[in-house]
Amino acid sequence: MNTFSLYVTACLLFIGFTAHAQDTYYCLPCNNPCDEIAFNAPGKCTHCNMELVKQTKEEHERLAKKDRLKVAFYLQNGVEVLDFAGPLEVFNYAGFEVFIVSKDKNQLFAQGVLRITPDYDITNAPAADIIAFFGGNAGKAANDPDVINWLKRQTNVQHYFSVCTGAFILGKAGLLDGLTVTTFHESIEGLQAAVPGAKVLSNVRYVDNGRVITTAGISAGIDGALHLVAKLRGDEMAKKVAAYMEYDKWVPDQGMVAKQQ
Repeated sequence: MNTFSLYVTACLLFIGFTAHAQDTYYCLPCNNPCDEIAFNAPGKCTHCNMELVKQTKEEHERLAKKDRLKVAFYLQNGVEVLDFAGPLEVFNYAGFEVFIVSKDKNQLFAQGVLRITPDYDITNAPAADIIAFFGGNAGKAANDPDVINWLKRQTNVQHYFSVCTGAFILGKAGLLDGLTVTTFHESIEGLQAAVPGAKVLSNVRYVDNGRVITTAGISAGIDGALHLVAKLRGDEMAKKVAAYMEYDKWVPDQGMVAKQQ
């Protein structure tokens, strides 16, 4: 081997060694502090236990920005705390961007114990990929023309999601017509009367119609949210979220998948 060949070989080895030394690994974006941690070897994230992926910093930041689905939680005064807090925990840990919308920006009082200040009102809320509604005085929103008209004006929504009697809001906007749905066990007959064109099921944790997902009451919202995460981000992500939350009750596919829209 001549001197020039030795030089070229040495350069290639150096470049290869430098590239390897600069390899970085990140967990999938999960909206936690570990999103900012770069690891220098493959394996699992020491915080969220997700499998690490080899990426440059630029690739990781681009993926994090691209994958952060925007989720609008519409809350009304008197909303049930666990109705929205459970799904909020699920979506937040899965890396979605959750923001709170209400009719106005006045402080809300949830179940008489929790004060909440909305991020936006219905006049300035940004577009969302997912819009969610929750029980606890849901009739206030369902019977408010301003809220229903705002909902009808939303475009490019990938999924509508409801927990408990939040389904009545979707129903009033005509989004449940012709679908199989569910709601809080004490409100099955009421929703059937309110939306006669829907088939309202009892004894089911959630019903997935493709674009519209309705869940039963309170804690069932966690199951529905995990199902939606599995649908959008894969079963492994949903399992990791459930494990992180120590939600041992979750059983994948426990709900019902109806016709796909």
